[in-house]
Amino acid sequence: MNTRIAGVGFTLLFAIAGYGLAQLPGLDRVGQLGCAILLAVLYRQLAGYPEALRTGIQYSSKTLLRTAIVLYGLKLNIVIVLQQGLGLLALDAVMVVSAIGLTLLVAKWLKADLSLSLLLGIGTGVCGAAAIAAVSPIVKAKEKDTAIGAGMIALVGTVFAIGYTLIGPLTGLSPSEYGIWSGVSLHEIAHVALAAAPAGEDALTLALLAKLGRVFLLIPLSFVLILWMKRRGGEAAGAKIEFPWFLAGFIGMSLFGSFLAGQGITMPVGVSDGIATVTTFLLTMAMVGLGLNVSLKDFKAKTLRALAAMAGVSVVLSVVMAYISSVIG
Repeated sequence: MNTRIAGVGFTLLFAIAGYGLAQLPGLDRVGQLGCAILLAVLYRQLAGYPEALRTGIQYSSKTLLRTAIVLYGLKLNIVIVLQQGLGLLALDAVMVVSAIGLTLLVAKWLKADLSLSLLLGIGTGVCGAAAIAAVSPIVKAKEKDTAIGAGMIALVGTVFAIGYTLIGPLTGLSPSEYGIWSGVSLHEIAHVALAAAPAGEDALTLALLAKLGRVFLLIPLSFVLILWMKRRGGEAAGAKIEFPWFLAGFIGMSLFGSFLAGQGITMPVGVSDGIATVTTFLLTMAMVGLGLNVSLKDFKAKTLRALAAMAGVSVVLSVVMAYISSVIG
């Protein structure tokens, strides 16, 4: 059997297993991606890296990852963000800049791994594992850092989402205020939906609108990172930074989906659900490929300090955004 096909199939098996685990009570909070990454990391520690399948596994972690990011663009309706969410977009921008800046600041103070901390700051500020996956090729992050960052975001984001659900009724926030708070501060779209849904339709609508604004900001952030990397490359032996063409695909799919919505064209539910499922599985397979690179023997104190920096910043920004949401909601 072709080693590429076998390797891709290997990551697919983990993605399916992650999906199965995510259907179980308790683990449904972790989600398919988080469960699959944990399985991949566990396999690596017990059985080592499957060298015979390396070609296919790398195909999943690179090519399938970029394909997933392109398809992920369909989730972003740019028209809705610009027409209805400009006020929220400004707050989203504050969140993104604060998350990245504070995470790096605290990480430097804690002497944490700054490369991993950058990924965690971006994941916290924008849209979790998807943002980490999107910017990793741009900032030339190590594959193990990408996998570790995605796993950490999935874990911390899940804890936060459950926490929001529990303390939401105790905060005194109205449904609209709670929705804004969830959408502006939680890590991933799935976490936002999980936390906001119990507060009602209005809360969920505002939460998703706020979250879409943060996804939208992935576009300008990526171009900023490209310019930053080019400047760094110019300082180091003429290193070249290739334009991440998958980002153009992400933008193109966003514009395509936005155009269809603007024309009143709605994809059949079966088609949209199918695309969403394929996107999730491709991203999960890619993360499995990355997770297989993680050796816990290589874990250093700097890695755990990066997690501490991200978690601490997430708590602070959550409290601040709760207050701001109560003012503008």
